[in-house]
Amino acid sequence: MTGTLLDELKRRGLLAQVSDESSLSAHLESGSRTLYCGFDPTADSLHIGNLVPLLTLRRFQLSGHQPILLLGGATGLIGDPSGRSDERSLHETEIVADWVERIRQQVSHLLDFSGNNAAVLTNNLDWTVKLDVISFTTRAGRRRDFLYGVQLRSAAGVGLRGTGATPSMYAADWW
Repeated sequence: MTGTLLDELKRRGLLAQVSDESSLSAHLESGSRTLYCGFDPTADSLHIGNLVPLLTLRRFQLSGHQPILLLGGATGLIGDPSGRSDERSLHETEIVADWVERIRQQVSHLLDFSGNNAAVLTNNLDWTVKLDVISFTTRAGRRRDFLYGVQLRSAAGVGLRGTGATPSMYAADWW
């Protein structure tokens, strides 16, 4: 790789817009940073749409930064509040767990999980499975505004079920 990490990302067409490129470049070049990307297990395999973020994480890692892959074992069970007008198909816990494991195996070939800037792979089910609904809702539920998703579905004439109304699960990743 020649030039800075941002130069490389631009050369590859992976950087479209930056508000303060010189500050970001200086920040990235001044030391190892940590970044993350999340993947919800919606099938038994990653798909082509996952390749660009994974390769971008790899570019960051090759530049000395530490990538975190967040697998959504919990969010994969409850639905997707990301502006969709339809609800994600719900699957049994065992099926989603199997998909998480398959994705874990697939990404293990794309990133380096050893060394100074070893990639970290984590599953949000690991820290959410033990939460009771009252504690979870009062703590994490305050951290996510899901009105936008409600408005989108309402405008489309589609109702919002309980699984779609739990976007606070996504807030738990930041909790």
